[in-house]
Amino acid sequence: MENYVVSARKYRPQTFESVVGQQALTQTLQNAIRQNHLAHAYLFCGPRGVGKTTCARIFAKTINNHEPGSEWNIHELDAASNNSVDDIRNLIDQVRIPPQAGKYSVYIIDEVHMLSAGAFNALLKTLEEPPSYAIFILATTEKHKVLPTILSRCQVYDFNRITVPDTIGYLQKVAANEGITVSEEALNVVAQKADGGMRDALSIFDQLVAFCGSTITYERTIEVLNVLNADYYFSLVDHALAHDVSQALLLFNDVQNHGFDASHFVTGFAQHLRDVLVSKDPQTVALLETSESIKKRYAEQAQKCPPTWLFQALDILNTCDINYRTARNKRLTVELALVKLTQLGLAAQSIPNTQNTPIIQKTPIIQKTPSTPSAPKPDPAAPAAPTPPQAAPQPAPSIPKMPSISLGLGKKKETITNNQSPITTTPPQEEPNRPFTADQLRDAWVGLAAVHKDEPRLRELIETYTPRLVDEHTAEIQMPNPWQMAQMRKVMPQLAQQLRQALHNNQVHIQLIQAEYSQEQMAFTAEEKYKLMVEQNPALAQLKDRLDLTID
Repeated sequence: MENYVVSARKYRPQTFESVVGQQALTQTLQNAIRQNHLAHAYLFCGPRGVGKTTCARIFAKTINNHEPGSEWNIHELDAASNNSVDDIRNLIDQVRIPPQAGKYSVYIIDEVHMLSAGAFNALLKTLEEPPSYAIFILATTEKHKVLPTILSRCQVYDFNRITVPDTIGYLQKVAANEGITVSEEALNVVAQKADGGMRDALSIFDQLVAFCGSTITYERTIEVLNVLNADYYFSLVDHALAHDVSQALLLFNDVQNHGFDASHFVTGFAQHLRDVLVSKDPQTVALLETSESIKKRYAEQAQKCPPTWLFQALDILNTCDINYRTARNKRLTVELALVKLTQLGLAAQSIPNTQNTPIIQKTPIIQKTPSTPSAPKPDPAAPAAPTPPQAAPQPAPSIPKMPSISLGLGKKKETITNNQSPITTTPPQEEPNRPFTADQLRDAWVGLAAVHKDEPRLRELIETYTPRLVDEHTAEIQMPNPWQMAQMRKVMPQLAQQLRQALHNNQVHIQLIQAEYSQEQMAFTAEEKYKLMVEQNPALAQLKDRLDLTID
């Protein structure tokens, strides 16, 4: 029985041509070898599993022209477990020995960011002036942790994440070589799960083979990897567009029953809507990293979704994701977001057209009346002709001026005038008392701080205390400081009126409640803090007078 070798090792590239997704980088390295423009130190950085160490080994073999025995000239050091000063000194001692076969000795230090500060310093001098036969290749997943003095001595190569199409194509070759039948949708799930790492993709592929055998289907793949089926998201968009609240909530309940985390569901759904959005425009469809069959489904759904609907839906999900982390009832937070999604567009459809007169009058078309020849003068001797019936006098046509429109706010009337007579129309009536949520109340209250930005004391009060919704129309503010309570009571009628206008609800009522307070909480302004300090230490008042200080 042959020993089993995992795909990540079995199909590890042995030449630059077989490296996936790094064409520009591998071409640069080949040109450097061909032109004999080799640096003494290189830094390969990028995500895990994208080919950094693989390219370092291929590079080391290629510069020695694959000569027999040149493998002994390649030295690898894992800095994750050999990160001390002594480990680097031992490496420096090896650098002093020239190669016995081949032209270069190559030293590969993997996970170089794990070296200690002393080890980095021990490496600096050798890295700057190594022997002519020594080449260093440093590899890391976290370039920002490498000392700048090390970076300045290296040629830096940034490896890219491997795209989903490239991952799918490589996995298809591996599957064909192993005699395994696998659907493109299943490989798309594997590529998305690997997140740009080919090593992770091959490991997931081995896991699927162990479970499914020689035939891998999409259904079995999502079952093994515990991935939420994309059909849920496609169906949820259809329910939202149809304003079907019940089906949307039942679908989310099914997701919960299958053991999926609600937070992952929200982020996954937001990603799905993002993919639908980029599918609407041929210029952005390239941002969609998925298989061709899935792209078609996205394109079909993109035709059903108006751009405005997608923008609003993404904003709702983004807010839900932010609030989910601090919410006590997390399920209700998600369900409320789904209800809002299903209600998008209903408000515009339900507004009745109560106006019989249009706001903007069309300019009348002026028809030019053809001129008629003047009648001859009557002869006094001629008998009088019968007098024809007189037509009503017609006003002389005139070119009207451009109407001037004066728009008011709220329920004020709009007046439109021209050169003849004023026309008064009434705007559509708004809902007199629009319902609001606790979040909307908080946002409207915070917005008052911007309205009173030129009043520092009032703005500070607004930013310090936030009303809490008690019932449908009532909110309360608990204030521990009686001085601040007195100031807030003076300005509350003005703030309440501004709040009613912002929320479009005339029934909003704010209650001020005196909370328990300590002496320290009473000190709010600089003057109040000074009074408190003087009560505790009267000598401060004498010091203030002696130094002629002022309290700002």
